[in-house]
Amino acid sequence: MSGSKTTLHLVGLGCPRNDVDAEELAGRLEQAGFEVVDRPDQAQVVLVNTCGFIEAAKQDSIDQLLAAADLKRDGVAQAVIATGCLAERYGRELALALPEADAVVGFDGYQSIAGTIRSVLAGQPHLSHQPQDRRRLLPVTPLDRPAQRRAATRPNSTAPGPDGGPPTPRRRLGQGPSAPLKIASGCDRRCAFCAIPSFRGAYSSRPSDEIVAEAGWLVGHGVRELYCVSENTTSYGKDLGRRDALEDLLGQLAQVDPGAWVRLSYLQPAELRPSLIDRVAALPQVVDYFDLPFQHASRALLRRMRRFGDGESFLGLIDRIRQVAPAAGLRSNFIVGFPGETPAQVQELIDFLAAAELDAIGVFGYSEEEGTAAAELSGRLDQAEITARVEEVADLAEVVMAERAQDRVGQTVEVMVEAWQDGRWQGRCRHQGPEADGETWLRAAAGALRPGQLVLGQVVRADGVDLLVEPAAA
Repeated sequence: MSGSKTTLHLVGLGCPRNDVDAEELAGRLEQAGFEVVDRPDQAQVVLVNTCGFIEAAKQDSIDQLLAAADLKRDGVAQAVIATGCLAERYGRELALALPEADAVVGFDGYQSIAGTIRSVLAGQPHLSHQPQDRRRLLPVTPLDRPAQRRAATRPNSTAPGPDGGPPTPRRRLGQGPSAPLKIASGCDRRCAFCAIPSFRGAYSSRPSDEIVAEAGWLVGHGVRELYCVSENTTSYGKDLGRRDALEDLLGQLAQVDPGAWVRLSYLQPAELRPSLIDRVAALPQVVDYFDLPFQHASRALLRRMRRFGDGESFLGLIDRIRQVAPAAGLRSNFIVGFPGETPAQVQELIDFLAAAELDAIGVFGYSEEEGTAAAELSGRLDQAEITARVEEVADLAEVVMAERAQDRVGQTVEVMVEAWQDGRWQGRCRHQGPEADGETWLRAAAGALRPGQLVLGQVVRADGVDLLVEPAAA
């Protein structure tokens, strides 16, 4: 601990969108006079920014809160604070069930979180919020939302931050060359398995000038890859009255630093327009990467999930992408064991995966979430059957991804160097998204490269989804 500042350690959990929230919380608290430290055993306050997506994520969040509580019991920390999606989703219920947390703070409490923590440290009890359906905070019609957007979802000023950065202060918690850049919040879709819209709210795009300002701030802090994130990136701009808003935003982001990468995440297949595919392919700063959550290949089951498309239409979309960007990276997630799924539909998914030749595939067993339409469906499968189906599909996915990586052997690729790790340089090619899509290892001496550097080289070997690249001679 240094001086009179209260030290705080922040544990960030969940998706890249939650990572942005965590860094904004850190920025607010640092601006309010707290000292953000790297280790929990150095902190008077441990703040856990929780995830509330599926059961495993919830349990991980609770485990982290209990670990922080152990530090408090041992006399190391003085307070444990819960924020994030689990805190927002359950509010007072979580506070009662987990008294080890001194405060459970929802999204609307972020602006005053510094005062909340100081009150807790002074021994004052914190009464958490009663959760509400956040979809009702904004008008149903997207075009009517901008006037209420800041008051309901991001109540801070549009003026630049004190160092010329984003309006909401942000403090980078990681040191890598890639950083998420939130372009919107919330979701208007009503997928039967997903509870996110109820606690994240209706879809709300950030103004492009605000996004570009934050992108410039990130680049000024060493970021070399701007990873655009939201709950549904293809919906960007529908509440701003511009159908081509995302294409235009990509052009603006490409000019922030012509030597940096721009990457899109979470593109809904049903909303992916040919013009966006062409725009991604045309801008050299925007990597040819398409994160497409298909979720399944059976038309009947997808309708039951309240989604659109089928294996045939998805293969057509993949072909369209590869026509304009042959080396594009394609990733997707799939849910296995959804209520009513038949063995024939599992085979339909398997056949699709074999034909699609995706670079990265996530396979997840269905997890029932309270408050979702799927929780009321008949035809639930027992956990043993879900596990068996996941294993069958995941085994094929491993083969498909390895074969796709093998196809890249001999190609010339651009690699972003990330870190010296285990005695070698680790990075990612343009077709590999952060953390989830495999890694690229470079044959180079310790002092030959630096994090954030872009290196051309040839793929000389594939090991599963990972690649080994020989850098080109300088």
